[in-house]
Amino acid sequence: MSAISVRNVWAEFGDQIVIEDLNLEIASGSFVSVVGPSGCGKSTFLRMVLGQDRPSRGKLLLDGEPLPDEPGSDRGVVFQRYSVFPHLTVLGNVLLAYELGQSRFLGRLFGAARKKAIERSEELVAAVGLGPHRDKHPSALSGGMQQRLAIAQALAKDPKVLLLDEPFGALDPGTRAQMHALLKPLWERLGMTVIMVTHDLKEAFNLGTRVVAFDKVRHDPQAPGRFGARVTYDLDLTRHGPVPVLGFPRKHPVQATAP
Repeated sequence: MSAISVRNVWAEFGDQIVIEDLNLEIASGSFVSVVGPSGCGKSTFLRMVLGQDRPSRGKLLLDGEPLPDEPGSDRGVVFQRYSVFPHLTVLGNVLLAYELGQSRFLGRLFGAARKKAIERSEELVAAVGLGPHRDKHPSALSGGMQQRLAIAQALAKDPKVLLLDEPFGALDPGTRAQMHALLKPLWERLGMTVIMVTHDLKEAFNLGTRVVAFDKVRHDPQAPGRFGARVTYDLDLTRHGPVPVLGFPRKHPVQATAP
């Protein structure tokens, strides 16, 4: 299971409110696309689910239990910039996830444990279409191939939740389409919960089973940081209808009045 509950979550940085009173229930195995304008808290939300940031208020739960305060193996992440090790081969990059997970002090496995880790790494490398390139270093790979490798790294620990932060934003349209064709079958086969932040609405609808929009619904010209973003639209693509969101969406932002 990998259901996520977001209950009355706020993200505040000093006097800047980024997210206010966020409530979401994300079903296990769903693919949620998060969209919205720049600066509306999408990446902040992703970092809170990952464990890099902590909510100022409220709770984040995974299968009913509080999320740990730090990133863990139950959550994999792929960023827009390729998070691969340039000195390791494709196979070595994926194998390292198993070695560090099972041998934190030495960072290496031996004997039967290493053989099993290599077999699992080869399976993942093949699953993301990099089998013929397993012995190459990242510098010899295209951008799309490096992102495939980053996905294989993220999947190596069998995460319950996969977090994607603009993972294909730097790719050309053709390569992006190839990545879509790779990711969706992987998600369907592995059954994990995916949360993807994207600025591309077409991508959000093509990949997601649910599209959630973040935006600020209240604005104070005298204090731009006074109000944070909320969910303004929530569309369940499996039901072909909007999920009610506390009286939203609104077509136009609400202007704040003086207290």
